[in-house]
Amino acid sequence: MSLGFGDEKNDLTCERSVCVKNPHLDSMKEDILYHLNLGTATDDIPAKFGDVKFVCVGGSPWRMKAFIEYIAKELGLADSSEAYPNLCEGTDRYAMYKIGPVLSISHGMGIPSISIMLHELIKLLYHARCTDVTVIRIGTSGGIGLQPGTVVVTKQSVDAMFLPRLEQIILGRSVVRSTELDGELAEELLQCSKELGEFETVIGNTMCTLDFYEGQARLDGAFCSYTEEEKQNYLAEAYAAGVRNIEMESSVFAAMCTLSNLRAAVVCVTLLDRQKGDQLTSSHDVLHNYQQQPQILVGHYIKKRLSAVKKS
Repeated sequence: MSLGFGDEKNDLTCERSVCVKNPHLDSMKEDILYHLNLGTATDDIPAKFGDVKFVCVGGSPWRMKAFIEYIAKELGLADSSEAYPNLCEGTDRYAMYKIGPVLSISHGMGIPSISIMLHELIKLLYHARCTDVTVIRIGTSGGIGLQPGTVVVTKQSVDAMFLPRLEQIILGRSVVRSTELDGELAEELLQCSKELGEFETVIGNTMCTLDFYEGQARLDGAFCSYTEEEKQNYLAEAYAAGVRNIEMESSVFAAMCTLSNLRAAVVCVTLLDRQKGDQLTSSHDVLHNYQQQPQILVGHYIKKRLSAVKKS
């Protein structure tokens, strides 16, 4: 039995607030956000996080710390004496940092890891009574038919069959959810890239896979049951379906943000063109510069949004 994503529409009562769709939460005396090392009984969630308007998530803890340091400078909030403490200190699962209205948090690699983080992040924003929150995933990816260093803003996340869906088994049933993302936000980010004029940015579909090697048609894993020709044919089919990059988190990110009424985008830089190879051969310095591009783009967007709010 399959439950279509149309059965999980946002309630009109959510309006601009963060939605949770779990009636059991209301009966809990305390909500322990175990993997974030936070809880409603031990932390004043509204006081700590109630002003959050932007959440940036990415796989690596060090990258998300680097982002909070970068955005602090961009917003004029940097303090040389500020160490930007890890708000999830006490757990080795995720790292979280905050400056002003911006939250930066790591999510690890793959759908299971980011899913756990998102469940607790969404509840955190809900308990903090946040409104008008924008969540953006920044990261790296393998490109298809693009020059390395191109930034891809995701139009929609598709699975390995090129379908815009996330399928999950819940209580033995197949639950299918939409992986559409905010088209207006994607266009705003593309415009920001044009204003910066520092690197190429495109809007395209992103293929989200369950595996880094065979699931992404690589030839360099421990196992490979297909030929180079079969790999190239598959990647050509992906390109024809509008796919411009491949990563491992966007589908559940899109689905969960949509369900919780969060405006969301995925912004990933391509480190290589998968039609030309599977392994990274660029220097460390080149790869480091590539990895900075999503944070530069998102930083410009946040700064622009906050400036517009001040003027209004």
